[in-house]
Amino acid sequence: MDRRRFVKTSTLSLLASAAYLPAYNQSSSLPIIDTHQHLWDLDLLPLQWVSPPLDQNFVMKDYLSATKGLNVTKAVYMEVGAPVAYKRKEAEWALSLCKDPANPTVGAVISADPGDSQFQSSLGQMIENPHLKGIRHPFGTSEDILQSQVIENIRFLGSKGLSFDLNVSPKLLSQSGSLIDRCPDTRFVLNHCGNADPVAFFNGQAEVPRAPRHQPEQWYRDLEDLAQRNNIICKISGLVDNVLDYDLNASHLAPIINHCFDVFGPDRVIFASDWPVCLRNMSLAKWVETLNQVVAQRSLADRKKLFYQNANIFYGLGN
Repeated sequence: MDRRRFVKTSTLSLLASAAYLPAYNQSSSLPIIDTHQHLWDLDLLPLQWVSPPLDQNFVMKDYLSATKGLNVTKAVYMEVGAPVAYKRKEAEWALSLCKDPANPTVGAVISADPGDSQFQSSLGQMIENPHLKGIRHPFGTSEDILQSQVIENIRFLGSKGLSFDLNVSPKLLSQSGSLIDRCPDTRFVLNHCGNADPVAFFNGQAEVPRAPRHQPEQWYRDLEDLAQRNNIICKISGLVDNVLDYDLNASHLAPIINHCFDVFGPDRVIFASDWPVCLRNMSLAKWVETLNQVVAQRSLADRKKLFYQNANIFYGLGN
């Protein structure tokens, strides 16, 4: 049996096991580093993409409330898609949060367009800030991904020890691999399990709430191909907000999570909450509980890597 078929068969076998989804015991929860923490004050950052339930402020006190009892020890701020005119303001605000020992935020991934000829100069002195961990920018087409300017600037990030967060649709995963190949000294982070659509993996186990947004087979292949590159890791996050008004559970998400875990390996997966965007379907606490159910049969050593050790190493967050 080839590796791809083995991964898919193993996932289905786990789903069939009655013991596969044990109850989650929060009292024994591991420390957590949240590598995808969103915060915003709409009076400061007039976000144009938010809709209910996200059309309100989500600031640090709200995050601390959402994470209460979850043992979140550190967090990495993630840019929030602010309008271009506000990106510098957002970046400076996020980096200032990292200086405050009263909150868990110790690093930031900010927004900048690597297709911009002024990309390097626009980062200015921020490039030397020890709290700056990386850059994120969305790509809409394959042509966007492989521009020479994009490649040059993402290579520049690598030379400065910064990572680049890939937030692309499943149809752009293979082109993302070509970008990674051209930037071998830059570390990449695949956001949200490659934006897989959980509905595509229901496999008859539940009533389908809508048509799937992509076919599962190509996603399986593209994730396995991406994982062959040693300079990319995968964030286990961002799945639940893709399915609205539906009671998602661990069995719905297990095929995606297990495939990511299996092809990237336990040393290249990291936990992320994507809070408050996850609230489109479930609370942060429920997302942690659901993920714990999916990975419950993996070793304690591998779960420690997922929830905090890998992120600590990747982002250089110290003890």
